[in-house]
Amino acid sequence: MTVRTLKRYIREHYDIWSSPLHGIEHWQRVWEFGRSIARTTDADIEIVEYFAFLHDCQRWDEGTDLAHGPRAGMFAIQHRELFDLTQSQFRVLLRAVSGHTAAMPGCAAAQNPTLATCWDADRLDIGRVGLTPDPRFMFTDMAKALTTVGERGP
Repeated sequence: MTVRTLKRYIREHYDIWSSPLHGIEHWQRVWEFGRSIARTTDADIEIVEYFAFLHDCQRWDEGTDLAHGPRAGMFAIQHRELFDLTQSQFRVLLRAVSGHTAAMPGCAAAQNPTLATCWDADRLDIGRVGLTPDPRFMFTDMAKALTTVGERGP
């Protein structure tokens, strides 16, 4: 099993795959941001990759839908066979997807470099919905630095 198996399953069963705001193109950018951030943290790159392609797969619409993270966690539990992770890694993944919409800097979970990397990777792509990434809502030094690049100009 690989992330490819998860992606294939989502593509075959969920319309969100083709969403212009929360589908595969966004997930791919989250994965790219996650890889970049993980180079500067002690994040578990396997969890970061699964997070990128799992975190929004249970959205019901393009709006607020704050319960999509916990639903993605339930999806993962119900489809455990799609995840080639140890039980420890899987627990961190569940925490990452379940908490990605509500986690705020300063929370205890943010001390986990894998959670921080996942959450920042998603937040760095907020421009797709017309918002500007804000360093106050980032967890890692790299993400904070990336959010201020645009403020200084090219």
